[in-house]
Amino acid sequence: MIKHALNVTREADFAAWYQAVIAEADLAEESGVRGCMVIRPWGYGIWERIQRLLDDRIKATGHENCYFPLFIPLSYFEKEAEHVEGFAKEMAVVTHHRLIQKDGKLVPDPEAKLEEPLVVRPTSETVIGAAFSRWVQSWRDLPVLINQWANVVRWEMRTRMFLRTSEFLWQEGHTAHASEAEAREETLKMLEVYRSFAEDCLALPVVAGEKPENERFPGAVSTWSIEAMMQDGKALQAGTSHFLGTTFSQAQNIRFQNSEGELELAQTTSWGVSTRMIGGVIMVHGDDDGLRVPPRVAPWQIVIVPMLRDQPEDAAIVDYCKALQQELAHFSVFGEPVRALLDLKPAKAAAKRWGWVKKGAPIVVEVGGRDVAGANVSVIRRDRLYREDGKLDSAILPRAQFVDEATQMLESIQQALHAQARERMDANIRRDVTDYAVLEQAFEGDKPGWVEVNWSRPTGGELDAVVDRLKALKLTFRNVAADAAPAEGACIFTGKPAVERILVARAY
Repeated sequence: MIKHALNVTREADFAAWYQAVIAEADLAEESGVRGCMVIRPWGYGIWERIQRLLDDRIKATGHENCYFPLFIPLSYFEKEAEHVEGFAKEMAVVTHHRLIQKDGKLVPDPEAKLEEPLVVRPTSETVIGAAFSRWVQSWRDLPVLINQWANVVRWEMRTRMFLRTSEFLWQEGHTAHASEAEAREETLKMLEVYRSFAEDCLALPVVAGEKPENERFPGAVSTWSIEAMMQDGKALQAGTSHFLGTTFSQAQNIRFQNSEGELELAQTTSWGVSTRMIGGVIMVHGDDDGLRVPPRVAPWQIVIVPMLRDQPEDAAIVDYCKALQQELAHFSVFGEPVRALLDLKPAKAAAKRWGWVKKGAPIVVEVGGRDVAGANVSVIRRDRLYREDGKLDSAILPRAQFVDEATQMLESIQQALHAQARERMDANIRRDVTDYAVLEQAFEGDKPGWVEVNWSRPTGGELDAVVDRLKALKLTFRNVAADAAPAEGACIFTGKPAVERILVARAY
């Protein structure tokens, strides 16, 4: 029987397993403030890789980075009623600018009350819209294509590290266009950037599609998302792209003179992904020994662990490992130099090995005296940790062969993680449900997976009634997949002719 590195398995308690991976992989820890986390170097290293790779893709589409203030005047939100209503319960508000000592405690100084409360940034549509109103005067000023990497605060009641925190890190893109067609094209272009990034870099299979009316971003005309399936069958909204129309242009007075000399409202968009993506990587790729990080976003793709025993031969082992590290640095994979770390921390080799297994380093290389003597290395691939007999799959390879094959090995691991996740997702989406009673049965107990069904796109009170029925089953609409088959037959919720097919799932 395999004795795994974690003290809880996915099957026994998925939620506890998730927390155990975060702790044992040194990804993050509690900060002392509810809902806020300390992101440790390995976790932040993954985020830095996400930033770098995604930032390159965003800039390749013509966007520029900038930065806007953390504090936003409350009056900016009040200009857009639907937006402020959507975020009102999550807003953190600053009302004073100074503290004083009173009865031995620090309290807000009554004399230091702000003339206008400031909201700690939950999202930046309003403050960026105010800037756009200054920047845009003529059709020649359009389009405006910007992005910012920042932190945001949404005061969540039920928090879970990476998935739902009061403060999180993200990027948010904001654009203004002369025409609705151009803005809608931008919305779908950035959705595709997210889809391809998730698939190619994070090895996360996703379904891209449009959200129903009740799941739209507050103030948006339409919202699109990428949805990933976790190993427990729940959905995770991994990124969103919103066509805002003229909602915020009207509120923030973003007008321009068109080529005929007439004033028009600009058409705007916004889109973003966050550190929630790291939660997705954990729950899609992790196993009962910890995290498995796709090589493209791993801070270190290869970790070299010298097996030192306080013997005279230790110096030769370290020199051998340093030479190996330098050799690997001359090779490139995924268009970048191989990232190899030599772990010289004063700990036992076995402890270091399992530490890197739990962190999910794609390849762990162990080197002992016998390896040096035979010009070999012992190689562990994190995507396939055990042999069929349950023993650790540590392959002894000639050093020269490993150096030559290391990049192919990393590419193979990236592909294998994606293939495993794709197979699991495809096997757990049901498309044969044509009756609401069967829908209920499909989610009885803890059955994993999603169901794609016909629906008639109800609105208003009719939609509210459908959403309430699903909520009673702890289900939500995810999106209408862009590549879904045409709808044939009746909507399983209203009985009316179906117009499209929508995914239903339990979700994070």
